[in-house]
Amino acid sequence: MAFSAYFSQSVQQQDVKGLFPDGFQRGFAKGARIPWLAFFILLTCGSVALREANAQFHVTDGVNEISITSPQLEAKVRKRGYVSGVAGGSFLDKKSGFRDPGFGLDIVDWLMEPGSDEAYRAQLPGDLPYEFNNLFHGKMPKRSIEGPQICTQAKQLSPSVTQGGDFVAVRMDYKYPLAAPGKNAGSRWEQTLVFPKGKRWFYASDKVTTVNASDALFLRTDLPGHIQHQNGDTFSEVYLSYRGRIPSTEFAKDFAPDEKFLYQRGATNVPTRMIRAYRLRDKATGQSGPWLAGMTLQPEIVSEAWCHQRGYVCFIQEIGGQPIKAGETFSAAYIIGYFDSIAEMERIYDQHKGTTGIELSGGNWRLVNAPKRFYTPAGKRGGE
Repeated sequence: MAFSAYFSQSVQQQDVKGLFPDGFQRGFAKGARIPWLAFFILLTCGSVALREANAQFHVTDGVNEISITSPQLEAKVRKRGYVSGVAGGSFLDKKSGFRDPGFGLDIVDWLMEPGSDEAYRAQLPGDLPYEFNNLFHGKMPKRSIEGPQICTQAKQLSPSVTQGGDFVAVRMDYKYPLAAPGKNAGSRWEQTLVFPKGKRWFYASDKVTTVNASDALFLRTDLPGHIQHQNGDTFSEVYLSYRGRIPSTEFAKDFAPDEKFLYQRGATNVPTRMIRAYRLRDKATGQSGPWLAGMTLQPEIVSEAWCHQRGYVCFIQEIGGQPIKAGETFSAAYIIGYFDSIAEMERIYDQHKGTTGIELSGGNWRLVNAPKRFYTPAGKRGGE
């Protein structure tokens, strides 16, 4: 059989679906005869397209960290030491040359609830004791239900990498081994980070499956992340969607989280968008750079958010704060990264508003929109 006839017959005898991109597939019906030269041209084009897609990312999965590089950014996820989220100082915006000036992005702490632990504080294991009436925590009584603080005390996580043609995803989890008296240990925290092709930002999600019932359980995180600075040398201003623009001079001296710029759901109106960002500044030249933002895509899930000075600008954010039963879950999804303007942040936010999680399975991923379910000032479930 002639070479060309062989290939024409071979392709004729099988469905071409899956061999080529959708645009090519639509051009051929099942059983169509494809000249062998055209077959090789299409096959070559498909191979080039696949190589180009894979070339968008370079991923190194090492012993201590995962490194991700694309034409737009660089990021690292630590496996040991200070863990969870994107490692501090590793998130590079290649367009501007700026890096994040903090301890990391979407960094995770304890499971907590309102109320004091003073009555049983001496019985609490590890780092669960929580003191207030100070500059670090203000006058707001809270207590740790499960711990330890993941970022500083977990010491080691086992994140896994999924790489597709147009994304890289990292997933990690942790079961809390410590619990307050009368509570169970073993609630599971899961974090998923997705870096899409061509973007200066990434998606992130934190999800909790609790083994305890609570009237107002919440997860404490750093979002987007704290700002290390000396008299505002690394940032020029902060933007809080529920407060507006705040110059860096407001953070010259330490102040407690409940002194100013505090967000509390119920006491503060829920904003249309939950955006917390700061505009970067070059330490050497003073030149302004891009905004680094953390955007929680369902505003109602945020129960409390801080933006105060304690040697650095502390961007604590707490999600949940709702009645929950053992075995139930709650989650939040974010976009974290670099933007040239507040208007750009708002545009991207509005395209994703309502997202509460990320599902990753079978080499694919998707954003998840769950019904609104949040803790109201009256202490009832709202927005079912």
